[in-house]
Amino acid sequence: MDYFKAVEKIKKKQIEAIYVLQGQESFLIESVMQELIANGLATEDQEANIIRYDLEETPIQEVIMDVETYPFFGGKKIIFAYNPIFLTGKQDKTNISHDLESLQAYINNPVDYSMLVMIAPYEKLDERKKLVKLLKKEATIIQCEEVKAWNIDQWIDHLAKTLHVNLEKPVYELLVQETGTNLLMLEKELEKLATYVGENGTITASIAEELVAHQANTSGLKLVDAVIAKDLNKAIQIYKDLVRMNDDEIALVALLASQFRTILHVKILKQKGYSQKQMAQHLKVHPYVIKMAMVRESKFSRQRLETIINACANTDAQIKQGKVEKALAFELLLYQLIQNTSF
Repeated sequence: MDYFKAVEKIKKKQIEAIYVLQGQESFLIESVMQELIANGLATEDQEANIIRYDLEETPIQEVIMDVETYPFFGGKKIIFAYNPIFLTGKQDKTNISHDLESLQAYINNPVDYSMLVMIAPYEKLDERKKLVKLLKKEATIIQCEEVKAWNIDQWIDHLAKTLHVNLEKPVYELLVQETGTNLLMLEKELEKLATYVGENGTITASIAEELVAHQANTSGLKLVDAVIAKDLNKAIQIYKDLVRMNDDEIALVALLASQFRTILHVKILKQKGYSQKQMAQHLKVHPYVIKMAMVRESKFSRQRLETIINACANTDAQIKQGKVEKALAFELLLYQLIQNTSF
């Protein structure tokens, strides 16, 4: 089950006995856990009746024993069981002996006063295993995978609805530009904007421009624009600002190379007749990234873009091999890109 459907059911108090939160997006895992606590337990139970186990340290049979034990103070309880490596094809390197038959028996006959939530921060489960097949049949497996760039608008809609605010269309682009697919950062920025406009308020582009924190990726685009404008002073200033924010030159070279690589890919796909939507699907990036690359690609020839990417690769190698001091290498790279006029 995907995250949105699962949370919708949980908020309607349609709570199941057994959940598996599978995926590597910690923000989603934590979000589902908080929804289960808020909607699955009475307020008075939320302090004493939440128990956590690490299955790399505790056998599953001990966890099941606790799940089947009636809460000491009454009410209901939630058992969070982390790292069920036995649900994957990975080798279990711990010395813990798990009695999986006890888990299978419980899945077939769960109690109504406990909720078992297994947190599996893995890319996938081993669906060949009998236990995984049983869980798919009898339990609720919630996908908590990393959010793809092209799905981020859906997330912005979800968070805006949760915060009871409205967004102007340009705000979506600004948020994507500044936060990418970092859901925690996206949530924090939207919470800040929602606090500013108040419940049922509208977040305008001007409000977002003023309040949203600027990230390195945005400055990466600004560096590209400085190269296009052949403005060395501006490029150096952007670079200095990034250094003051503790960005490393190696990371900045990679950031710059990534921006130009996207522009090159867009240029090639444009020549092949791809639409912007097709480009976004092919490159697996947000449509806004394609839109920005489309604005910039006309400023460069394909050969020039390839030259820039090679220059970035050479600078990266020189820094890592200790041939040139990092700050000097990056400034020389900017000088090389801007002074070369063969666009």
